[in-house]
Amino acid sequence: MSEHKYVPADIEKKWQQYWEEAGINHTDEASDKPYFYCLEQFPYPSGRLHMGHVRVYSIGDVIARFKRMHGFNVLHPMGWDAFGMPAENAAIKNKSHPAPWTYDNIAFMRNQQKELGVSYDWEREVTTCKPDYYKWTQWLFLLFYERGLAYKKKGAVNWCPECATVLANEQVENGACWRCGTEVVKKDLEQWYLRITDYAERLLNDLDHLPGWPERVKTMQRNWIGKSTGTEIIFGIDKHDGLLTVFTTRPDTLYGVTYLVLAPEHPDLDRITRKSPKRDEIRAFVEEVRKKSEIERTSDTAEKVGMFTGEYAIHPKTGDPIPIWIANYVLPDYGTGAVMGVPAHDQRDFEFATKYNLPIQPVVQPEDAPLELPLREAYTGEGVLVNSDRFNGLHNLEAIDRISANLEQEGKGKRTVSYRLRDWLISRQRYWGCPIPVVYCDNCGTVPVPKDQLPVLLPEQVQFEVAGKSPLATNESFVNTTCPSCGGKATRETDTMDTFIDSSWYYLRYTSAKLETAPFDIEAANRWLPVDKYIGGIEHAVLHLLYSRFFTKVLYDAGLVNFEEPFDSLLTQGMVIKEGAKMSKSKGNVVSPEDIVARYGADTARTFILFAAPPDRDLEWSDQGVEGCYRFLGRVWRLADAHVDLFANRPAADHSGSDARKLWQQTHFAIKKVTEDIGERYQFNTAISAIMELVNAIYGYPETADVGTKLDAIETVLLLLAPVAPHVAEELWRTIGHRDSVHQQAWPKYDPAALVKDEIEYAVQVNGKVRDRVVISKDASQEEIQQLVLTLDKVKEHFEGKEIKKCIVVPGKLVNIVVG
Repeated sequence: MSEHKYVPADIEKKWQQYWEEAGINHTDEASDKPYFYCLEQFPYPSGRLHMGHVRVYSIGDVIARFKRMHGFNVLHPMGWDAFGMPAENAAIKNKSHPAPWTYDNIAFMRNQQKELGVSYDWEREVTTCKPDYYKWTQWLFLLFYERGLAYKKKGAVNWCPECATVLANEQVENGACWRCGTEVVKKDLEQWYLRITDYAERLLNDLDHLPGWPERVKTMQRNWIGKSTGTEIIFGIDKHDGLLTVFTTRPDTLYGVTYLVLAPEHPDLDRITRKSPKRDEIRAFVEEVRKKSEIERTSDTAEKVGMFTGEYAIHPKTGDPIPIWIANYVLPDYGTGAVMGVPAHDQRDFEFATKYNLPIQPVVQPEDAPLELPLREAYTGEGVLVNSDRFNGLHNLEAIDRISANLEQEGKGKRTVSYRLRDWLISRQRYWGCPIPVVYCDNCGTVPVPKDQLPVLLPEQVQFEVAGKSPLATNESFVNTTCPSCGGKATRETDTMDTFIDSSWYYLRYTSAKLETAPFDIEAANRWLPVDKYIGGIEHAVLHLLYSRFFTKVLYDAGLVNFEEPFDSLLTQGMVIKEGAKMSKSKGNVVSPEDIVARYGADTARTFILFAAPPDRDLEWSDQGVEGCYRFLGRVWRLADAHVDLFANRPAADHSGSDARKLWQQTHFAIKKVTEDIGERYQFNTAISAIMELVNAIYGYPETADVGTKLDAIETVLLLLAPVAPHVAEELWRTIGHRDSVHQQAWPKYDPAALVKDEIEYAVQVNGKVRDRVVISKDASQEEIQQLVLTLDKVKEHFEGKEIKKCIVVPGKLVNIVVG
């Protein structure tokens, strides 16, 4: 009998070093095994892993190890989303360069991941801030530019004064910067955009072809894309040249329009009000509204504030003058930035009209009764049209199509589709990001940098404290360059790209991480992708996942990949919380992974994080739960260690005896349960529970029963435990006499014959209430079952002294005794 004790520090580094030297986790491109791509979202190198990281990496590692043991050639890589504001902010604070801070953090976090025993192929590591990566990010930008999908325009953007940079709409949370929490304001700047709106319909429709995605995530993307089917209606402008186009989903209410409302940012507002005596007031109102966030302006509880421009539109059907207003609740990037005010049939319009004493004209009323006037609220139900000229009497749903067709016939409108999704604003006025490969020449205009001149390198010498100006603009040797087209003087673009660009294609780079001639090898990408299992947080459901899908579709259209979706199956894990709140330094409830690994070992950390909750739910941290998992691994250790000598002289299993048969059955039940819970349901907590139950059964196995059956069960425990607790499983696998790694073994298969029950548990009821349970041979007759249950003490006390009227046996389930 061996006497070495379970001391995690003694075994974990040993096996981590062995796995690395032996190439256990290396992906073999020449393998003829079926391919499986397992990927966790790569982290930002903030400096320390937290328990949320431990959770996602543990989930991914179990899947990767499980698939390897099932005979798959697994690609399981890791890298670093290394550009971004935190590194730049740290550099400003510490008066240093972002690069050393970033690379020091990467080194520390890489070591933490290795200490967890995660089975990454580190030869595939990518780092987005290295020139060998961002060269190809720039190459892809040029591909978008060549295909007409990258363009520059001036527009109102979200500006964070603290970070001195532009934010995409998605990066503004409750009116504040998602990074620093500073209130976001509007600013007019020339910015680079990607035409993601060209792909809006495909991005929406293709969600229906992703059965492996959680419905919650698909719903979030559908809502963000925000498709609306409606009609653009053209209004003339009184005493002005030009027209106003309004988008509406309710053309049936056209005759109920009593005013138009423009977004304060509407491009025609300045032209329409150029001669207005209220011009200064209008400009002041516009500036005040633009300080508010989109959420503040459109909230149901927000006050609707407007201003009359003094100008009028012309109704396309009646010719009546319609007052033109501007209001805070109309946004420039929905529809055309102009909406019809129909207060009788839209509650928001009703409140606005009531506040400013504007006319309210009903044009839809219930079929069974006229509306009671004056209206107390907007009528938004179905009905028939009134006050609508020749369309009177039509049901309003029919009128939608009839009025739209009439407008098209008269050239005053057209049916169209609008999306909430806006083009992706990618310009950032910061240093620590991928330079945009464009120069500006007085002779040639905007000129893309030739691909053979990439990468456009980030200069090291910049000034960070110049507010409102990109740090790149402070380096004259970077800014001033030569035009690639004419050879004359030119200046470089000084904005850098949004870091979501970097993470929109990294999963492709992993397939050929060292390739020097292209962003990825096309054959390798087509062989490995789409990613079979992608694991990450629900917080990336809109941003990262939508952008990655967009990138993939563009690459598909360019003939560079043969798939249109990047991620076949998606697992979104819940948060790790403690004391009812997400772990954070500000709340003082952070548990350090290093401390847990140092005290209990990586296997305990992994086992707890997988066992404490299903992966898609939040996990409540429990010190007692960690202790419990540590004790469980200790029990497994002692169980295998106590039988080393028996393994050395291992007898063949004979499960013909009653006890041996029970253990044999439970062993194969555990194999089936763990296989299905990991491989099909991804319910790691119940898989670990099944292993625990098997360990308990082995401990309760009689010493006099068949030894071979017991040894088979112990060996099975180690195989089933290997993806969860890889170090313990490896050490004990070798301890019981095996020479090859446990992680190179075939996953055990269950014997269907072992799952056929010899005995069945019956619930025993008296007058329909369960009073006891009893295990009975599956071959027992109804008479034998009845006789047995009538002898049970817990049952007898409920019928003694009473008349038994019936004894009903439901085969395989229950017995119900009916007494008078």
